[in-house]
Amino acid sequence: MNATKTSSSAATSVLPLVGRLLMAAIFLISAFGKLAAPTGTIGYIASVGLPAPTLAYAAALVAELGGGLLLVLGYRIRLVAAALAVFSVVSALFFHSALADQNQMFHFLKNIAMAGGLLQFVAFGAGSLSLDERRQQASSALSLAR
Repeated sequence: MNATKTSSSAATSVLPLVGRLLMAAIFLISAFGKLAAPTGTIGYIASVGLPAPTLAYAAALVAELGGGLLLVLGYRIRLVAAALAVFSVVSALFFHSALADQNQMFHFLKNIAMAGGLLQFVAFGAGSLSLDERRQQASSALSLAR
């Protein structure tokens, strides 16, 4: 195997993992921020007029903390990434829709870009360094054993 093929193979193994870690970071950091200040977060949710702000807070925690951890692990990545992409777009629409405000426009576009990145995982999967890949290998091994 030549050096180009080896480095290409290493990149295709490692880069999806790095991408998952970077994408998960924003969700995990946001979740920890919500855990540190639940009252403020619930108040912010209420301020945009969403019904049941406490329930919305709990749902956001599940999405961000659970989704972030599953991204890191690469478990059920297509489903998780699709759900987080929807969450990101919905969050952009509800919480960053004051597009005349440059800061809100930035956050709106950040959420839309995150959804785009997540859709790459929907399309291409978690990569070889993931629980999805291990699960697929185990399934293939069982099929061969039968």
